[in-house]
Amino acid sequence: MNDGEIEERYAKLLKIKEHIDAIKDDWDEETLDELKEFLHEKYSNGNLQVNKSLLVNSNGENVTKDGPNSFFDSIRNAFERDVSIDPGRLLGLSDGIFGMVMTLLVFGIAIPELSVHSYDNFIATFMSLLPTIGVTIVSFIIISSFWIYHHEYVKIKNLNIVYLWLNILFLICISFIPFSTSLIGTYAEFFASEVIFGINILLAIISFLLMYLYATKKDFMEVKPTKKEKNHVLLTLGSIMGLTIIVNLLDFNVSSNFIYLFLLIPVVSTMLDTWYNYKNS
Repeated sequence: MNDGEIEERYAKLLKIKEHIDAIKDDWDEETLDELKEFLHEKYSNGNLQVNKSLLVNSNGENVTKDGPNSFFDSIRNAFERDVSIDPGRLLGLSDGIFGMVMTLLVFGIAIPELSVHSYDNFIATFMSLLPTIGVTIVSFIIISSFWIYHHEYVKIKNLNIVYLWLNILFLICISFIPFSTSLIGTYAEFFASEVIFGINILLAIISFLLMYLYATKKDFMEVKPTKKEKNHVLLTLGSIMGLTIIVNLLDFNVSSNFIYLFLLIPVVSTMLDTWYNYKNS
């Protein structure tokens, strides 16, 4: 086979690829993977040698560096394949962890081991617990908000290994909230304790965003969100992220009592939901 015949044959392959690209949105990932494997075995078995400058995809990107089915592509495909895990079990795991974390928050309020012999001593002891109780309520509201977001925004029909671990990463961040809350209750005089708490909340938001964006990209949602719905979710979580940063700055520059601004999270969410429903009614 001369160079002219090779180039003509490759041009036909490019036309086939363009046709596949035009209709691939209607196919699932498994079908596409099988098709790529078939084309690779049929036309990339060493019998077809083409000038590397011709091996470009529809975006003009060279595809000869590792090959269409390189070792790294195989690893990526293995991670991105849907796994046979019922999404309901992952939801049950998430609910169980949320419930356990909320319970641990209350258990984290340690009563001082002091002998209380009078009403005045009891009141003084109780008043000393108020800062810890306040922070615990703040954390409880934050975790409750994340639970609502998880049920409202992430309703999946299937999943893969990547999404599974993104969800677990989110749950890790949630599970550390009782710890970062107890740091504030025990070491409230140190600003670093509030920074750790703020970073904990920030990481929880970021991991939730990654999980949500990945689920929408891979079409894991039961109902594919519209562009407006997606923007609404991003605006809501972005607003909470901005509130977290503001709270930390105010804690550092003004007063540690600004941590109670986190109680605005459900207020902000409700206002954004109301505005979104009003605009799209």
